[in-house]
Formats: sequence, structure tokens, C-alpha cells
Amino acid sequence: MLRVAIVGGGCAGYSYALDFDDSEEEDMVLKMGELGVCLDPHSAQLLKGTIIDYVDGTFKKGFVFNNPNASRTCGCGNSWA
Repeated sequence: MLRVAIVGGGCAGYSYALDFDDSEEEDMVLKMGELGVCLDPHSAQLLKGTIIDYVDGTFKKGFVFNNPNASRTCGCGNSWA
């Protein structure tokens, strides 16, 4: 499964983490086609309403999080509060 999580750190306080992992009993589990996505309860609350997209551009390549719960982001765009 793909684990989407919020971890402490970065310039603004939180950052996003993506990893492959087994789901835990308390996780929220979503199915997106054949892909299973799991979130721990704390991360699920902070990610509510978030849209995750993949960008493959000239200057930026990778996952982009559009999180309506973020009140501010750092200058590099890798962390938020």
C-alpha cells in the first residue's frame, strides 16, 4: 500500500511523506483503482480535502500537495504549517 503521512519537520513545521508500507489496524484505507492508500488518523485529519497530483515539468518533477488546511508554506514549498 502507499502510505501518505504528515511528519514534523521542515522550515514551516510539517512535511509530507510517501512510502510503501503495510496498513495498521487504526489506519484509514482508500482504494484508488488497484492502488491501496493508507493514512494514520492524525495525518488523515491534516490531509482532509487535500488533492495530490504529479507534475512532470521542466523545473519541477514530482508529487504536489494542494492542502486547504495549510495556513502557510515555506519558501521552498516542501513544508507547511
